[in-house]
Amino acid sequence: MTTIKSSTSYQWGLQRNITPRFSARLILQGSRLDFLWDRSGFVGSFPPDKGQQLNDAFPEIIKQLENQVSQGHLDARQQRCVTLQHASFTCEADTLGSHGYLYIAIYPTTAKH
Repeated sequence: MTTIKSSTSYQWGLQRNITPRFSARLILQGSRLDFLWDRSGFVGSFPPDKGQQLNDAFPEIIKQLENQVSQGHLDARQQRCVTLQHASFTCEADTLGSHGYLYIAIYPTTAKH
């Protein structure tokens, strides 16, 4: 088994002092989010089992984020960070007032800050 490791020196998502984490910049279109793999990356190493858990939890995290957008808790024109939890992961998300992007950081809920 392999460990999921950081594959890029550029960090796309929210900058957090938490390791390990998965970060990404998603495209916000209305209340829908589009995820592009080339705008994401890992910081630190996830053990194989935790990496698989993240892979399994990711679709539900995206659904929760889309709900936050449709309910107005996340707005493309205003910077506001929301925190969600699903399975054993915490997701922080913020548009940073970017008018079209949503920046996220996902990490194990027990990760060291």
